[in-house]
Amino acid sequence: MAVPLSSTSTLCHRSVVHTRRPLSSLFFQLPHNNYPVCILTHSSITYSSNLSPVAAIPFDLSPPPIDHDLYDDMAVAGAKVSEDWVIETFNNDEEALDAVDNDTVVVDLSHYGRIRVSGEDRIKFLHNQSTANFEALSEGGGCDTVFVTPTARTIDLAQAWIMKTAVTLVVSPATSKSISEMLNKYIFFGDNVEIQDISDKTCLFALAGPKSNQVMMDLNLGDLIGQPYGSHKHYNVGGNPVTVAVGSVISEEGFSLLMSLSAAGLIWKTILSHGATPMGSNALEIYRIRQGRPAPGSELTDEFNVLEAGLWNSISLNKGCYKGQETVARLITYDGIKQKLWGIQLLSPVEPGSSITVEGKKVGKLTSYTAGKGGNEHFGLGYIKKKAASKGDTVIVGDNVSGIVVDVPYLARQQPPSVSSSKP
Repeated sequence: MAVPLSSTSTLCHRSVVHTRRPLSSLFFQLPHNNYPVCILTHSSITYSSNLSPVAAIPFDLSPPPIDHDLYDDMAVAGAKVSEDWVIETFNNDEEALDAVDNDTVVVDLSHYGRIRVSGEDRIKFLHNQSTANFEALSEGGGCDTVFVTPTARTIDLAQAWIMKTAVTLVVSPATSKSISEMLNKYIFFGDNVEIQDISDKTCLFALAGPKSNQVMMDLNLGDLIGQPYGSHKHYNVGGNPVTVAVGSVISEEGFSLLMSLSAAGLIWKTILSHGATPMGSNALEIYRIRQGRPAPGSELTDEFNVLEAGLWNSISLNKGCYKGQETVARLITYDGIKQKLWGIQLLSPVEPGSSITVEGKKVGKLTSYTAGKGGNEHFGLGYIKKKAASKGDTVIVGDNVSGIVVDVPYLARQQPPSVSSSKP
């Protein structure tokens, strides 16, 4: 059950504090090689060579004194929090869904997992444990990667950032603990790898929507606009480390902001002051389904493999052995992909898990459903046998709900990589 936040709410799950500074205080890019550093403000740009470097990594920070500034700021915007400490809604779901299509939203993703993988063998380790080609990446880059079982069944779709001394993984809330445990399990004697869950030591926001670039410009972070997905840079706000990256776990377009707890309140308030609309998890789930991004517990389960989920952009076919690689290779070689994930426009509500049929024969399963904007844009995601139906075909979902098979934006952008490609 969701409960409204107020300035008198007592929240102990995540303690957040920020120094009360004017909103003109912004990001300082960390200096390198003692070159002059651009000091960024809302009103002007000046230069200095006298800044002391502030280490952005590792994020091994002790929690600051308990305060509730971040949640107070969210309460002003009407936030309601679930028993699991997830911001469910700002009582503006329709507005937020319109903004993500036409303007800019900011989403608090602090309930998502952040896992720091360090040690000299970290790149080789992650290269062998997931589907992306980590060895083709360099510092300041990033990618999406899929964690799978030895038989290539899906666990989670994660975002990875390659930093100077570590790799930071952003994973779904439902899999954060299990992925940390799994990675620790596969550290063998002699491996110089350390796994650290930094979720409770950091906050994570995402910007999404067609005008998110303008917000980045207003924040004097325009140097990231147009950079490849996963590219990131380190900044500080009042001496607190902030990493800003291209893309996020909710959208390939837009940006992620990973920060220390003490910087969160000021950054949240500043983003809102530049016109971003806050979006809660309820509206975010509607957006996810409409975009067609698969999620653990729905599309990413041990029922479906990574190729059936269509996550081609996160798979390298030429990087050598990794967990699930043999199964992936066989599926491709012998055309073993028997079903595909689609969007389905529905005439009325239907429960996830319902069977999908064609001419009375079961051909698939509905995995997610949303009523959409206004509660009357019924839409779902589901796996359908390749030979049974494709784009434009009519299917029956559940007892007697008619649906039309359609493309969804996220999956439509996935392209099977060539065997010779080195793209992660």
